[in-house]
Amino acid sequence: MEYSKVVQNFLRYVKIDTQSKEEFYANVPSTQKQRDLAKLLYKELKELGAENVRYDEEHSYVYAVIPENMKTKKRVPAIGFIAHMDTSEAVSGADVKPRVIEKYDGNDIVLDAEKNIVTLVSEFPMLKKCIGKSLIVTDGSTLLGGDDKAGVAEIMAMAEHLLKHPEIQHGKICIGFTPDEEVGNGVEYFDIKGFGADFAYTVDGGELGDMSYECFNAAGAVLTVTGKSVHPGYAKNIMRNSIKLAYEFLAALPNECPENTEGYEGFYHVDSMRGTVEETVVECIIRDHDKEKFAHRKEVFQKTAEKLNEKYGKNTFQVELTDSYCNMREMIEKEMHLVDNAVEAMKRAGVEPQVSAIRGGTDGSRLSFDGLLCPNLCTGSEGHHSRNEFACIQDMEKIVEILLNLIDIYANF
Repeated sequence: MEYSKVVQNFLRYVKIDTQSKEEFYANVPSTQKQRDLAKLLYKELKELGAENVRYDEEHSYVYAVIPENMKTKKRVPAIGFIAHMDTSEAVSGADVKPRVIEKYDGNDIVLDAEKNIVTLVSEFPMLKKCIGKSLIVTDGSTLLGGDDKAGVAEIMAMAEHLLKHPEIQHGKICIGFTPDEEVGNGVEYFDIKGFGADFAYTVDGGELGDMSYECFNAAGAVLTVTGKSVHPGYAKNIMRNSIKLAYEFLAALPNECPENTEGYEGFYHVDSMRGTVEETVVECIIRDHDKEKFAHRKEVFQKTAEKLNEKYGKNTFQVELTDSYCNMREMIEKEMHLVDNAVEAMKRAGVEPQVSAIRGGTDGSRLSFDGLLCPNLCTGSEGHHSRNEFACIQDMEKIVEILLNLIDIYANF
């Protein structure tokens, strides 16, 4: 069976391992394998006939332009479309084996019967909206990479359509693909000026119809706990086990974590823990949409350490807090045409818009504060950062239509 361009793109891109690594955060890109996809996209954009195609050799960004072709002298805004090439390190992204399920029947999806890896409809109820459609899933050994290779594939399909149909009038279209979004460094070296857009959209969301201009305020928190080691046979009243102390700290935090929060509810999330009796390091993230509640969460984290230091001694618990990104709403709500026109583009495609807050962040979060307003559009992929990740073929095709509608709306803006 021959699939549409967006599906062909997607199936090609997900087979390229582009997993980023928090451990090498200081380097952009954090992994050299991200360059494999970047170089392919550079090559494909050149072959399609895009202009000003650039590959940033140092940091692995890809840029391209589809020039304005309007027949009138009316000024039309330059629109950008951005997606990230890397995938999460939560699950392996190596040797992805995508599998197409034609006419999904609405039942649980067995990915690996032998290992009992199953995508349960009870855990992913959005699957009910995909009944009768075709899905792309994994074999259960890796993530799929829809976050955000679905966005990459959709932007590339949109670009190919415009370049093959020069009769479609449009303003300047700017394309950007970024590394390291998953480790929070995706736009560290993004060339906003060279990109050339008046505003942009990230294509990095989930369910068809989702559109977001709000995201979390985000911070990373590193807790270092210092203990005291001694031979366990003679440890009474001497040993101080830093691992147990770390658990005491975590138990003292409010029970507000990802697995029991939703919507606008913020959380504390323990991302990793490594330690010995003498020292334990806990890496956490703190999230909240509300700026004041976000500040309060960071204060609670810090004061929990201070209180326990009174019990166990100065500097037993040390906290390092680092802000990652801010809620882009305060910037984008100044230019609500970005939201209104995206909603209209969806309606024209026969899609019911769902404007909601992202329970996460995108490259657009930081770009919006750096001067390039950048709300987020859906990709038609869901279950991100997991073996249960899936993408809906018909939804991805609809999103290409939505992008083209958005371009048409701004051509007549």
